Amino acid sequence: MKRLVDYSLYLVTDRGLARGRTTGDIVRAAVAGGVTCVQLREKDCPTREFIAEARLLKEILRPAGIPFIINDRLDVALAVGADGVHLGQQDMDIADARRLAGPEFVIGISAESLEDALRAEAQGADYIAISPVFATATKNDTALPLGLDGIRRIRAAVRLPLVAIGGITTDNAAAVIAAGADGVAVVSAIVAADSPQRAAAALKKCLRLSR
Repeated sequence: MKRLVDYSLYLVTDRGLARGRTTGDIVRAAVAGGVTCVQLREKDCPTREFIAEARLLKEILRPAGIPFIINDRLDVALAVGADGVHLGQQDMDIADARRLAGPEFVIGISAESLEDALRAEAQGADYIAISPVFATATKNDTALPLGLDGIRRIRAAVRLPLVAIGGITTDNAAAVIAAGADGVAVVSAIVAADSPQRAAAALKKCLRLSR
């Protein structure tokens, strides 16, 4: 049976924002602060190094019961026994990923438009990451921000869990949930924070108060 995933506070890693700290240290602190799901994102990492990093994070997350997702690389996700993979619009088709990974594997998809979201649901994704909701400096290849109205439009059209990403902070997280997202995915708000644990806890508090 496919595991139920709490997407409410979804951390996406980025070693470029880590300020010299290891990804493992940031993830440990973020878990202590209350993150509910972690995605390892490595855009410029050799495969063997990616796998080694993924295995380290799995050792941290598995005892805590935190779902572990790999960005883009289904081969890495399968090699380390991760819970799922997150795919972009230019990555492997959902149908191909499902055939290789099986029915219990979690497959997320990035959606930059209502059309992307509808297609992801029709093709069998497990959750949709709406991106970007607000302007963000952590990715330079994204579409124009969807805003809160974009969340509302997609929420009205699809039933899958929606995770909002892009420019999410303690100042706007509650509004994002009120607009219809099931969770928020953050990068710099936790990874680049002076204290990833306190940053995660502050976001967690905002989300708790918004429900």
